[in-house]
Amino acid sequence: MTNTELVRFREILRAKQAELASSRRGLDGIAIERSADQLEEAEYKSARELAVANLRRESMLRHGVAMGLLRIQDGTFGTCVHCGDDISRRRLEAVPWTSFCIRCQEAADLGEESVLESINQPFLDAA
Repeated sequence: MTNTELVRFREILRAKQAELASSRRGLDGIAIERSADQLEEAEYKSARELAVANLRRESMLRHGVAMGLLRIQDGTFGTCVHCGDDISRRRLEAVPWTSFCIRCQEAADLGEESVLESINQPFLDAA
Protein backbone atom coordinates (compact mmCIF):
# COMPACT_ATOMS: atom_id res chain seq x y z
CA MET A 1 0.00 0.00 0.00
CA THR A 2 1.32 3.43 -0.91
CA ASN A 3 1.89 6.27 1.54
CA THR A 4 -0.83 8.28 -0.21
CA GLU A 5 -3.33 5.47 0.36
CA LEU A 6 -2.28 5.13 4.01
CA VAL A 7 -2.71 8.88 4.54
CA ARG A 8 -6.17 8.70 2.97
CA PHE A 9 -7.21 5.75 5.16
CA ARG A 10 -5.81 7.52 8.24
CA GLU A 11 -7.94 10.58 7.40
CA ILE A 12 -11.03 8.39 6.91
CA LEU A 13 -10.45 6.62 10.23
CA ARG A 14 -9.82 9.87 12.11
CA ALA A 15 -13.00 11.37 10.65
CA LYS A 16 -14.96 8.29 11.76
CA GLN A 17 -13.38 8.53 15.21
CA ALA A 18 -14.41 12.20 15.46
CA GLU A 19 -17.93 11.34 14.29
CA LEU A 20 -18.24 8.64 16.94
CA ALA A 21 -16.90 10.96 19.63
CA SER A 22 -19.44 13.67 18.78
CA SER A 23 -22.37 11.26 18.79
CA ARG A 24 -21.52 9.66 22.11
CA ARG A 25 -24.50 7.92 23.54
CA GLY A 26 -24.63 7.47 27.24
CA LEU A 27 -26.36 5.07 29.49
CA ASP A 28 -29.51 7.21 29.42
CA GLY A 29 -31.37 4.76 27.21
CA ILE A 30 -30.77 1.96 29.68
CA ALA A 31 -32.78 3.43 32.53
CA ILE A 32 -34.76 0.80 34.39
CA GLU A 33 -38.36 1.85 34.42
CA ARG A 34 -41.09 -0.05 36.18
CA SER A 35 -44.75 -0.29 35.37
CA ALA A 36 -47.68 -2.23 36.76
CA ASP A 37 -48.77 -2.92 33.20
CA GLN A 38 -47.09 -6.04 31.81
CA LEU A 39 -47.22 -4.73 28.24
CA GLU A 40 -45.46 -1.51 29.22
CA GLU A 41 -42.92 -3.53 31.22
CA ALA A 42 -42.17 -5.60 28.10
CA GLU A 43 -41.77 -2.42 26.04
CA TYR A 44 -39.33 -0.98 28.59
CA LYS A 45 -37.34 -4.21 28.59
CA SER A 46 -37.20 -4.26 24.79
CA ALA A 47 -36.05 -0.62 24.69
CA ARG A 48 -33.30 -1.35 27.26
CA GLU A 49 -32.08 -4.36 25.30
CA LEU A 50 -32.00 -2.31 22.10
CA ALA A 51 -30.05 0.48 23.85
CA VAL A 52 -27.53 -2.03 25.23
CA ALA A 53 -27.10 -3.62 21.78
CA ASN A 54 -26.53 -0.19 20.20
CA LEU A 55 -23.95 0.72 22.85
CA ARG A 56 -22.16 -2.60 22.29
CA ARG A 57 -22.13 -2.09 18.51
CA GLU A 58 -20.85 1.47 18.85
CA SER A 59 -18.17 0.34 21.31
CA MET A 60 -16.98 -2.34 18.90
CA LEU A 61 -16.87 0.22 16.08
CA ARG A 62 -14.81 2.61 18.25
CA HIS A 63 -12.45 -0.24 19.05
CA GLY A 64 -12.14 -1.19 15.37
CA VAL A 65 -11.38 2.38 14.32
CA ALA A 66 -8.76 2.78 17.08
CA MET A 67 -7.13 -0.52 16.11
CA GLY A 68 -7.14 0.51 12.44
CA LEU A 69 -5.23 3.68 13.34
CA LEU A 70 -2.76 1.62 15.38
CA ARG A 71 -2.26 -0.76 12.45
CA ILE A 72 -1.50 2.19 10.18
CA GLN A 73 1.02 3.43 12.74
CA ASP A 74 2.77 0.07 13.10
CA GLY A 75 2.71 -0.74 9.39
CA THR A 76 0.28 -3.67 9.46
CA PHE A 77 -2.78 -1.89 8.05
CA GLY A 78 -4.33 -3.88 5.20
CA THR A 79 -3.05 -7.20 6.51
CA CYS A 80 -5.43 -9.70 8.10
CA VAL A 81 -4.62 -10.09 11.80
CA HIS A 82 -5.52 -13.78 11.68
CA CYS A 83 -4.05 -15.28 8.50
CA GLY A 84 -1.62 -12.54 7.45
CA ASP A 85 -3.03 -12.25 3.92
CA ASP A 86 -3.68 -8.88 2.34
CA ILE A 87 -7.16 -7.47 2.86
CA SER A 88 -8.69 -6.59 -0.50
CA ARG A 89 -8.78 -2.92 -1.46
CA ARG A 90 -12.56 -3.14 -2.03
CA ARG A 91 -13.04 -4.43 1.52
CA LEU A 92 -10.86 -1.68 2.99
CA GLU A 93 -12.78 0.94 0.99
CA ALA A 94 -16.06 -0.39 2.38
CA VAL A 95 -14.91 -1.07 5.97
CA PRO A 96 -11.56 0.67 6.60
CA TRP A 97 -11.53 -0.39 10.28
CA THR A 98 -11.65 -4.08 9.42
CA SER A 99 -8.92 -6.29 10.80
CA PHE A 100 -9.84 -9.41 8.82
CA CYS A 101 -9.82 -10.48 5.19
CA ILE A 102 -13.25 -11.56 3.98
CA ARG A 103 -12.50 -15.28 4.50
CA CYS A 104 -11.45 -14.81 8.13
CA GLN A 105 -14.34 -12.39 8.76
CA GLU A 106 -16.78 -15.05 7.59
CA ALA A 107 -15.13 -17.56 9.94
CA ALA A 108 -15.34 -15.05 12.82
CA ASP A 109 -19.02 -14.42 12.06
CA LEU A 110 -19.59 -18.17 12.35
CA GLY A 111 -17.86 -18.13 15.75
CA GLU A 112 -14.62 -19.90 14.87
CA GLU A 113 -12.62 -19.58 18.09
CA SER A 114 -9.13 -19.37 16.58
CA VAL A 115 -10.18 -16.35 14.52
CA LEU A 116 -11.97 -14.70 17.43
CA GLU A 117 -8.89 -15.08 19.65
CA SER A 118 -6.79 -13.09 17.16
CA ILE A 119 -9.03 -10.04 17.71
CA ASN A 120 -7.58 -9.46 21.18
CA GLN A 121 -3.99 -10.36 20.31
CA PRO A 122 -2.81 -6.72 19.80
CA PHE A 123 -3.93 -5.91 23.35
CA LEU A 124 -2.06 -8.91 24.72
CA ASP A 125 1.07 -7.92 22.83
CA ALA A 126 0.90 -4.39 24.23
CA ALA A 127 0.64 -5.57 27.82
